[in-house]
Amino acid sequence: MNSKIKDFFHLHLIVFIWGFTAVLGKLIKIDALPLVWYRMLIAVVLVFAFVLLKRFSLKTTRKTLLMMLMGGVLIAIHWVTFFWAIKISTVSVALATMSTGALFTAVLEPIFYKRKFVWYELFFGLLVITGLLIIFQVETQYAYGISLALISSLLAAIFSLINGKLVYRAKPAVISFYELGAGVLFLSIYLFTTSGFSQGFFELSNADWGYIFILASVCTAYAFIAAVKVMRYLSPYTVMLTINLEPLYGIVLAYFILGDEEKMSPLFYLGAGIILATVIANGILTNYKKKNSIKN
Repeated sequence: MNSKIKDFFHLHLIVFIWGFTAVLGKLIKIDALPLVWYRMLIAVVLVFAFVLLKRFSLKTTRKTLLMMLMGGVLIAIHWVTFFWAIKISTVSVALATMSTGALFTAVLEPIFYKRKFVWYELFFGLLVITGLLIIFQVETQYAYGISLALISSLLAAIFSLINGKLVYRAKPAVISFYELGAGVLFLSIYLFTTSGFSQGFFELSNADWGYIFILASVCTAYAFIAAVKVMRYLSPYTVMLTINLEPLYGIVLAYFILGDEEKMSPLFYLGAGIILATVIANGILTNYKKKNSIKN
């Protein structure tokens, strides 16, 4: 099998895992902030053990380090807003809203990488907005959750653009270590200054510990390193576009695992369907244009 095809399927496996992440976020009973803190703390320990095992050097340039630290803060806030959105709305609503990442990336990537805007990326981005507006109209009780998911989506797009440059500067595990470490340090400082480290903060049920370990190991340590590695061979827009299939995987998983609370109105599925159809159409058009450019 062609290596690029392998990378593409590997990315889909990662996105499927991330879809399950949303379900775990609903199953875990603690609030979004401590959830992300535990997730990043356990994950950074696991990644550090992997770095030691592989004997990777943690030396890097000041510019690269600053980029990784910035990425870590962004991903921490992204996860907090993402899980917060899930807690106050539903997995389906939060994940459908996260699909706006394609629009944010289409606008930001040309600026970030100094290339021309692609008209169809912007057009598909507008279709995504149409789908989102339909969801907004029929799920008004989740307006706050949708707003948080939009912020999370924007942060995810910026994060993917930063990592798109970092993948050529350091090993994926090293990038993951610094970003996860920066994220948990940032959250720790915030919790310390706001007296967030109360006794209740460290009192978790056995079920929550189990879910958090799966979240930190499989859904974070593994998926984080693997995603950064895949980004060496796929463009940030392709990565972000594929990530937009996360709602499909997550909504299906949530429906079967969480049951009735994830059953939405018909118009919601229309809006989500427009978003997902746009993602697929964009992928087909992008692939077609690449094939034509190779032939010519």
